Amino acid sequence: MTRRVLAVRHVQFEDLGLIRPVVERRGYTVAYLDAGIESITPDTLLGPDILVILGGPIGVYETTAYPFLAAERAAISARLHAGGPVLGVCLGGQLLATALGAEVAPTGRKEIGYRPLTLTAEGRSSVLAPLDGVRVLHWHGDQFEVPAGATRLAETPGFPNQAFAVDERVLALQFHLEADHTQIERWLIGHAHELAAARIDPARIRADAATHGPELARAATEVIDFWLDQAEACW
Repeated sequence: MTRRVLAVRHVQFEDLGLIRPVVERRGYTVAYLDAGIESITPDTLLGPDILVILGGPIGVYETTAYPFLAAERAAISARLHAGGPVLGVCLGGQLLATALGAEVAPTGRKEIGYRPLTLTAEGRSSVLAPLDGVRVLHWHGDQFEVPAGATRLAETPGFPNQAFAVDERVLALQFHLEADHTQIERWLIGHAHELAAARIDPARIRADAATHGPELARAATEVIDFWLDQAEACW
């Protein structure tokens, strides 16, 4: 039987990126579910072998403005309760945190651009090991707390909670492991207003993507392969 990856997407240009060629090489088929457009139910998220919750420029607490978030969080909770593997990126990681009972809140500042990731002692012995010291793409102003029972894996200056894991199946990332440097222009256009408001020069991110993107792509491929090895071993 063909194995499936379902990616919940909140904005078109924040897609699977570097993750997609890894899962397709391993024999998975890929499908997207567009949050806010297509219905998200527990049954929808229980079906795929691997679930990836992607990023987006909204907060998990904005359920009045974006009511679909409540249904999405409930469906993620059902997936977690059933024990299915889940990878959450940025907003996706924050949704995982809230589904596990942790708080997500605005920090009052922005972390945007390519900056080095520092792994915790636990992180250096985890699937994130290839990322230690690697410049990854950050693009957030909110931050999750680490849920009870989860393991904190990574940090950056001023943002101590960059990743957590719950056993071998659940991995939540605040940063963008998946960002493909060859597609960075889509991010710069899509987030043009946020960049202008934060007084961040897109030329700097463009240059850093060219310089640091290839190393991130190499490390990200290793991380996803390692995580899938762990998740598949639990089946």
